[in-house]
Amino acid sequence: MADTHKVRFEPIGIEIEAAEDETVLNAAFRQGVMLIHGCKEGQCSACKSFLLDGEIQMGRYSTFALADYESDEGYVLLCRSHAYTDVEIELVNYDEDMIRSGLPVITVPTEVDSLRDLTHDISLLRLNLPAESAFRFHPGQYVDITIPGTGEHRSFSMANISAAEGFLEFIIKRYPGGRFSGLLEGGLGAGDPLQVNGPFGSFTLRVSSDRRLVFVGGGAGMAPILSLLRQMAESGNEREAVYYYGARTERDLFHLEELARLAERLPGFRFVPCLSDSWPQGWPGEGRQGETGLVTEALVRRERNLSDCDLYLCGPPPMIDAALPLLAGLGVPEEQIFFDKFTITAAAED
Repeated sequence: MADTHKVRFEPIGIEIEAAEDETVLNAAFRQGVMLIHGCKEGQCSACKSFLLDGEIQMGRYSTFALADYESDEGYVLLCRSHAYTDVEIELVNYDEDMIRSGLPVITVPTEVDSLRDLTHDISLLRLNLPAESAFRFHPGQYVDITIPGTGEHRSFSMANISAAEGFLEFIIKRYPGGRFSGLLEGGLGAGDPLQVNGPFGSFTLRVSSDRRLVFVGGGAGMAPILSLLRQMAESGNEREAVYYYGARTERDLFHLEELARLAERLPGFRFVPCLSDSWPQGWPGEGRQGETGLVTEALVRRERNLSDCDLYLCGPPPMIDAALPLLAGLGVPEEQIFFDKFTITAAAED
């Protein structure tokens, strides 16, 4: 059995135990401490922190996530870090409310309930949870689903709002040759078992804020945003909100009827679809408001003062990478921007 050591996180003063054969990030997850993270694979730098004291060894990681000079100065990636003594770590990026409301990460068996197409390349997958399952999640979080017959997994955000519903709902884009998404075209059916591990992620609604909400998403990135909107409708949240959704053509839009119903339940909510190709003649109509061009361009055209808003971004890396410097240039404080960026693996394959 591997030796264990104490890991103390500053400046919040939380302490956990970590075995030498697990990463510090996974040890935190296991104990319900939800640290800021992204890819969990040493590629994105979201979990970058500073080693104040003790000995840590890191597994392989990308120097794009942690430059050599940063490592020399004492910075570490928690997703690659193994503690070999008691250690003290200073968190660089953290949300204390999220950390203290974290849920333990567990592995749970599920089975396919249903699978259907939402568009020509996006599917809706619903998995049934076991009766009286201990699994819980916050709206906006995600899980890792193991690819059957392999030790690999893919990460997907839940679109529903609670495990108490007895199921998990996912919006998944299908990619040609995708290791998991390829199974959605005849490789999975009702009753098939799938193993789920989670919850992960900090893309959750900050209930302590009353600022206007601006959601920006594209493709299957609708899943966590839809979860947050459903949560708002269920709780009677009256915060003003707008959702800019980027797609190529009209056939790439989906869930329009539900979004219309959400607008009826949330009087301060607007949905703005943005097509990078032109709108067909006569659309949008019946009071709908749409935009052309990239979703980030529509955001700039429509919004005059984003510095007083909380912004939630979810989509592929190019969209997030384009939006973050844009928002910084518009004066949006970093602490008011929350994003869920697809990992490189997900973008390339699933």
